Amino acid sequence: MAISAADVMKLRKATGAGMMDCKNALTEAEGDFTRAVEIIRERGKLVANKRSDREASEGAALAKVSADGKFGAIVVLNCETDFVAKNEGFVTLTQSFLDVAVDNKPADLDALKALTLDGRTLADHVTEQTGVIGEKIDLSYFGCIDAASVVAYIHPGNQLATLVGFNQENVDSQVAKDVAMQVAAMNPVAVDKDFVSQEVIEKELEIAKEKFRQEGKPEAMLDKIAQGSLAKFFKENTLLNQPFVKDNKLSVKEYLESASKGLTATGFIRFALAE
Repeated sequence: MAISAADVMKLRKATGAGMMDCKNALTEAEGDFTRAVEIIRERGKLVANKRSDREASEGAALAKVSADGKFGAIVVLNCETDFVAKNEGFVTLTQSFLDVAVDNKPADLDALKALTLDGRTLADHVTEQTGVIGEKIDLSYFGCIDAASVVAYIHPGNQLATLVGFNQENVDSQVAKDVAMQVAAMNPVAVDKDFVSQEVIEKELEIAKEKFRQEGKPEAMLDKIAQGSLAKFFKENTLLNQPFVKDNKLSVKEYLESASKGLTATGFIRFALAE
């Protein structure tokens, strides 16, 4: 039977599949639009199964804050190649998943995948797009922050995204952005030293003691000297104690206090696709 261009375009709009894939699906379905959609989706599952063992290390990392400024989310959608990662359609798909996350505030990644977009779960969308694009696609990460105010930052190229929460509402937008960019650039391990895990502390102490041991420092002094190294580690690697990148005479804590009395960061998330 003859398949019209209008039918092909309608199927393409509904599935995102290529023109020839849509025409072939409609031909196989003998013009039955619903069946043609099912064929496209079944092919997506087949491709997804075939490519399940492939590495999907490229992708897009995007961040967004809710309209009231109190909730922010980061979503990461992976693919196999840089070519696909930079494709406008792929970035738009990632953004649509992020919009669902911000609107629904899921508890975790599995809960996000179970949410629906245009009547289908995000997990189903991922499978379908695997078939459409021909690469392994994976919705691999979801992180979120609730705070009095939250700021999001996406580094150009969509490979790095950050969120920072603050203890005050209506934080000056430039101040908030400065701190989000600080997180992106300096990659702190925690907000403050009290939030650094004991595991990390013990590891840093052991590294310091071994370093000074190799330098010939007396064994009895190693613990005390290592504490000094730990203090330096906290200064360089915790957000509030780091030198502010725009003015290293100030710590981030001092910068925030100068912007608004009592202002501080309460938490952050940083996700980088390739580091």
